[in-house]
Amino acid sequence: MSLLSCAVVASAALFATPAAAAPTTIHAIQGTTRKAALQNVTVTGIVTAIRSTGSSKGFWIQDPAPDADPRTSEGIFVYTGSSTPATAVGNKLSVTGMVSEYYPGGSSAGGQSLTELTQPSWSTSSTGNPLPAPVVLTDALIPAAYAPSGNLETLALNPSAYALDLFESLEGMRVQIDDARVVGATNAYNEMFVTAKPAQNPTPRGGTVYGSYSSQNSGRVKVMSLLSSPFPQANVGDVLTGPTIGPLDYDQFGGYLIAATTLGARRNGGLAAEVTTPQAADQLAIATYNVENLDPGDPQAKFDRLAAGIVANLRSPDILAVEEIQDNNGPVNDSVVAADKTYAKLINAITAAGGPAYAFRQINPTNGADGGEPGGNIRVGFLFNPARVSFTDRPGGTATAAVSVVANGGAAQLSFSPGRIDPRNTNWSATRKPLAGEFVFQGKTVVVIANHFSSKGGDQSLHARTQPPSRGSETKRGQQASIVNTFVKQIFAVQPTARVVVLGDINDFEFSATMSNLLTGTTMTDLITTLPSGERYSYVYEGNSQVLDHIVTSAALADRDYDVVHVNAEYADRASDHDPQVVRVRP
Repeated sequence: MSLLSCAVVASAALFATPAAAAPTTIHAIQGTTRKAALQNVTVTGIVTAIRSTGSSKGFWIQDPAPDADPRTSEGIFVYTGSSTPATAVGNKLSVTGMVSEYYPGGSSAGGQSLTELTQPSWSTSSTGNPLPAPVVLTDALIPAAYAPSGNLETLALNPSAYALDLFESLEGMRVQIDDARVVGATNAYNEMFVTAKPAQNPTPRGGTVYGSYSSQNSGRVKVMSLLSSPFPQANVGDVLTGPTIGPLDYDQFGGYLIAATTLGARRNGGLAAEVTTPQAADQLAIATYNVENLDPGDPQAKFDRLAAGIVANLRSPDILAVEEIQDNNGPVNDSVVAADKTYAKLINAITAAGGPAYAFRQINPTNGADGGEPGGNIRVGFLFNPARVSFTDRPGGTATAAVSVVANGGAAQLSFSPGRIDPRNTNWSATRKPLAGEFVFQGKTVVVIANHFSSKGGDQSLHARTQPPSRGSETKRGQQASIVNTFVKQIFAVQPTARVVVLGDINDFEFSATMSNLLTGTTMTDLITTLPSGERYSYVYEGNSQVLDHIVTSAALADRDYDVVHVNAEYADRASDHDPQVVRVRP
């Protein structure tokens, strides 16, 4: 018995052959819609790629004799589960299996399905066959429109009109993208996002901006690798030179992707970390920075990198609102809520980097009440430079006590400082409560409100099978924004000329209902909207450069200079997943 015959026997022994398999073609299975009829079939195709790692092992086959319908894919994934498939690229196989629709992440997540063959057995008719030529993904081929409205599973594919339909029509087939610019840096799972439409909503630094709910940036494609060679650690603006080729796959974390069997070489785009302008003597510099689950157990290198960024890139702001400060033992899930050691370690690192000896103010949360990583008790707080600005300490603030606005001779002041805004309101359940504090700079009071609203967890992805996708988490953030809006209005009711700054990780876009609720009925300005459209981002998610962090200022602070300082979000190696931002005002 030949080795080839042994492989066929082994595969048949591992996977039972479904009964009454009907001979057919791959394009007949894939059809002109997203879902195929579930049936036992036998198809013929050439093995184009093999996934031999992970729990979803298998291989792709593609029919070398395509039909004339651009809606029907010629490729399909053959799922072998935890067993490494006993075949090779270039083999021509006759595969018998059950047609299945698999939803990565589960059907309830709202994503699309992959048509697969499961419970497979196969025989090999020849080896060393040339692979079908890949479809080259070009700017001209990919439609600018992302998806039609409605339940995509009920609609016939229209690949010339919609990007998601085009990708679905190529599911499982070999595709190619040439000289692809990176728009989402390499992540911890060795994945990156590139664009096949380089002129689509570009940023000056090489990304692609998500500027509205209808700007999904249809040219984005994720790239991962089936190769054993190291995956390139790429930043936004780098280029994968030459061709990147592989079957078009789909997962819940980013949608359609190229499982690369040929990977372009990384060309360094030379992306430099930004450095902001230092504040003048009569300018008060106020910044916000999400430091990503910082606790004393993190490596000293993380503290040092955050500190270097605060000193060298943010130029040592006078006031710094920090989000995601964890308690003194981080994710250890116990009764510890104090974070003085976390603050001290960060402040010491800043001083060692040549920065000021910051002081801090904050309020410890109730254990387990503010969401985030279990046990971490993340919270917002303030760092400030006492050589430049003073903090007005007014006792009374606790985790559950609500700060109020008090009139004092026509001036608005906080009943206690620092104080939490309406912390018992159920809209803050499992969420960080806003922290208000009074600062005095050159004799003038500025009220600063630090925020970290609820996350987007549970929202459907941009590539969901129902379009437009559901954004259920926005409701809660909208309610949270209304609470802060009410508090700000109470300040202005006492003192219309009050100097107020609302800032932090709002976890929503500048065009969202959340920001509309935060601003409505006030003269406050969301400073990110004052930038050119291509510069409006502080975070990169699935290849979209987008806004999550905001600084909002009152009309009394119109003499201002604002900057998002890009040092993290576009980089494979970074101190945090958010970029900080700073405003310099003359109160």
